[in-house]
Amino acid sequence: MCGDALGMPVEGWSAQAIKQRFGRLDTMLPGRLPAGFYTDDSQMMVAILETLAQKGRLDGPWLAQRFMSGFEPWRGYGGRILGVMERLAENAAWDQAGTESFGNGGAMRVGIVGAFYADDLKACEQAALDQCRITHFHPQGLAGAVSQALAVSLACQFGAQGRKPDPSIFILKIANEVENIDSHTANRIRAMPILPCGNESGVIETLSGAYSCSVTAAEAVPPALGAFLASNSAEQAIVMSVGLGGDTDTIGAMAGALAGAYWGLDALPDAWLQTLENGARGRDYVMDLCRVALLAKTG
Repeated sequence: MCGDALGMPVEGWSAQAIKQRFGRLDTMLPGRLPAGFYTDDSQMMVAILETLAQKGRLDGPWLAQRFMSGFEPWRGYGGRILGVMERLAENAAWDQAGTESFGNGGAMRVGIVGAFYADDLKACEQAALDQCRITHFHPQGLAGAVSQALAVSLACQFGAQGRKPDPSIFILKIANEVENIDSHTANRIRAMPILPCGNESGVIETLSGAYSCSVTAAEAVPPALGAFLASNSAEQAIVMSVGLGGDTDTIGAMAGALAGAYWGLDALPDAWLQTLENGARGRDYVMDLCRVALLAKTG
């Protein structure tokens, strides 16, 4: 949610334009939404979290209904999702209403799945595929969702061990896992430059040059992974990911999921948490849902 809200006001900007206007964008600002508001990325994540809390697992039909009941078009949904919602409202099967889209919609919201299934990578992969198929069933969209979910699971594991993953091994493991889903996405992950940690300007320049940072899964997931792997803190991971430009709210959301999985909630700047919207399905509601989901998982 923090990465989503930080990236919201500069969505569609280039890395150069963000740097020229803000230097280091590390404060939540108003844009098409008020400061601290999340977009469709986090709204769909909340629906997944509600499903996990209620069912104790990823339940596709239930989740499709949660997507519809929580749907607020003003958050910034794309045109394809509007069609999906219409087909679901017309009683299309939960896994038949989606589109042949290679967009990053399945990846932007899946981080909570990676955290929930951090102890079972096979279950994580299946849950990532199921939630993605509600809206996206192009192989690149599916591979992007699985890549992000597995990366969050691994970040949870490494965070629990108190050690940062080796970037080369981390990248290779994820790429190999999604090779059988989509080789193009796997190759784009393998192409990620291995960068020294903490050099913000260098990371932004290199990753924004290597990837278009667009709404496609294959061009959005790898730079989010790269920003996480080249960072020294949760704040830095999110700031660098937003600084890449392009689909900033989504890349910020994905890097934020990875950063939160590894460093934890306490690593996030208090100013960000205080700025996050806190209405009916806002910050406190989500934090409470996380506790309920954990209880649902552990019994």
